[in-house]
Amino acid sequence: MADWLAALDRRAELRAKAGLTRRLRPRPADDQMTDLAGNDYLGLATHPEVTAAATAALSAYGLGATGSRLVRGSTDAHRALEEDLARWLGTDSALVFSSGYLANLGALRALVQPRTLLVSDAHNHASLIDGCRLSGAETVVTPHADVDAVAAALASAPGRPAVVVTESIFSVDGDLAPLARLHSVARRDGALLLVDDAHALGLTGPAGAGAVAASGLAGEPDVVVTATLSKALGGAGGVVAGPAEFVRHLIETGRTFIFDTALPPAVAAGVHAALRLAQASDDLRAELSDRVALAVGRLRAAGLTVSAPDAAVISVTAPGPEAATDWAADCRDRGVAVGCFRPPSTPDSRSRLRLTVSAGVPRAAFERALDVIVDSAP
Repeated sequence: MADWLAALDRRAELRAKAGLTRRLRPRPADDQMTDLAGNDYLGLATHPEVTAAATAALSAYGLGATGSRLVRGSTDAHRALEEDLARWLGTDSALVFSSGYLANLGALRALVQPRTLLVSDAHNHASLIDGCRLSGAETVVTPHADVDAVAAALASAPGRPAVVVTESIFSVDGDLAPLARLHSVARRDGALLLVDDAHALGLTGPAGAGAVAASGLAGEPDVVVTATLSKALGGAGGVVAGPAEFVRHLIETGRTFIFDTALPPAVAAGVHAALRLAQASDDLRAELSDRVALAVGRLRAAGLTVSAPDAAVISVTAPGPEAATDWAADCRDRGVAVGCFRPPSTPDSRSRLRLTVSAGVPRAAFERALDVIVDSAP
């Protein structure tokens, strides 16, 4: 009966030898680490207006939503958030899910018809990869940001329904997809474009409306936008935004929406407050841009291989998985939290430190953190 547990132990040993062990590290409420690993880009997770809105909703509604959205889980807090998300993103409608992961799974499944072809970027997030797999549709994975390869994939399946699937700002290296060109080739072949705007929402575009809006594609009838609400908005949950007909289809058929307990109303209210703050935070976006430029210049001057970020994700190449793990541990021991990305979490064979720049980190602490990263480099 224990053979299966022994097999799991053996697999864990193999991961350890490859430098791929992962561990949970709970942090206390009064954590003093300088955070260059989390995704609270605008520092809104602890903003007084955000926590006050969440506290008021917690008192009014209680801890949880108490049911799925179609049973008892929809509240005024959800509706108000969805209405403002749609206005911000420039879409007909928006639908809030309990996580960005479930939003991507639900959106992709809902876009698939018989014979649908999915054309997915090789650097896409795991939620998009899993969404393609679980949809049951034929999926062609194209080289990263290669518009010609996308066009060739679409041309190879004339007359078939198709969806081009991409992130806007890619979560590993922080680069921006060529959204306008992808939309052009998709429209030429009658395909739809699905864009996960998670790492751009709040950071780019007019009033922080994201990379889809920045590319002039907001509200286009053949574009669907997804995002998590856990990054620049500092909360939790996910959103799918697009034509009203598609959102209606999700409400009536989307399994990750229908059969999941709703996002807690307190979180919806807190995210809604963060949304209003983000819209008016051009000063924070300017500060982020300045910090990203500072970080890239400092790290490159130290001889490190650094990505060319288009928002607030910076990738720093490590010699290998064990070196990346040791580097991150050294930083942590010196009070700096950084992301550590190793295969299979990376879309290629490279291991990296992933730095996420936050305007919520004091400037002096941020600059000291860069020194720590350089001094700890393998």
